[in-house]
Amino acid sequence: MTTTDFIYSGNSPKLKKGNVSWKSPSNIALVKYWGKTEPQLPKNPSLSFTLSACATHTTLEFEPLETPTKNGADFPFTIFFEGKEKEDFKPKIASFFNRIVTYVPFITDYSFVIKTRNTFPHSSGIASSASGMSALALSIMSLEKKLNPSITAAYFYKKASFLARLGSGSAARSVKGSIVVWGKHTAVPESSDLYGVSFPTKTHAIFTHFHDTILLVDKGQKQVSSTLGHQLMQGHPFATKRFEQAHKNLSALLQVLQKGDIKKFIEIVESEALTLHAMMLTSNPYFVLMQPNTLAIIHKIWQFRAETQANICFTLDAGANVHVLYPEAEKKVINTFIVKELVPFCQDNQYINDRMGRGSVSF
Repeated sequence: MTTTDFIYSGNSPKLKKGNVSWKSPSNIALVKYWGKTEPQLPKNPSLSFTLSACATHTTLEFEPLETPTKNGADFPFTIFFEGKEKEDFKPKIASFFNRIVTYVPFITDYSFVIKTRNTFPHSSGIASSASGMSALALSIMSLEKKLNPSITAAYFYKKASFLARLGSGSAARSVKGSIVVWGKHTAVPESSDLYGVSFPTKTHAIFTHFHDTILLVDKGQKQVSSTLGHQLMQGHPFATKRFEQAHKNLSALLQVLQKGDIKKFIEIVESEALTLHAMMLTSNPYFVLMQPNTLAIIHKIWQFRAETQANICFTLDAGANVHVLYPEAEKKVINTFIVKELVPFCQDNQYINDRMGRGSVSF
């Protein structure tokens, strides 16, 4: 599909005052996306696990306007986060509305009140932009569905991912679950830079109930935003090789997830995490998002795995926190290790037990 396929061209009467609500999860990339072009197009494909517990609940209240908002003008909306009005959230939402208005022009007919909350601490470093933007995009698609009931479920979710991407690139992977590919890749025929698609083949049983314990090493604001980090891949001396590596690793991971080769899974996932941070260390300007406790946790995981042969591994997002991944069958012994050996490295001993989820749901 192309961008023109997502332009709404209906002429339905305005909806009466109402509301729609969606719960959308965060996700954790296993093959990382780092580097993009506008508008939010990835320089390499990525693959992620959709999470379950870490999610955003959003209710979009809408009311018809007597006079539509002009395209490019300030959209009339208010946003509440966990019950409090958040003026500092408005610029990002306004930018999102202006990016998507070409594809959902009916939004100019309404004023909005956005009420949103997270199931995880806002300052925890979890990808709230992915869950938040996907929940908002799904809510807007619910309006389109009311205006045009004939659209299919497949189109609904594909366009929701397309819209979510324009708010936050990783949000393209939070609409559906459990395993999502975003970015064009030759081994995934339906894949696209415009939206995420579900894993195309059957997944081995060992990967269908995977756990993710998120260790909150540093809950403070990152010294460098992900947006700037992506920009620094332009002209990066290792960018081309990195993009090639991501394609290669995604091809390998597709096979791993089908065959159940967990040892190869661990190798690829940890390499991807460290490569992501290697790109940060070698950009200009360079920066470090890992903290001493991040490295201490990694070494503890390596030591435990060597001693016990447990199928435990880590991955990292663009921050200091550590995602510890492991299969359902080894949950008890690995959880004991995490609580005893790893949680002491967390800020205020805080961590989140999560697992693979099934994607977004309306409520």
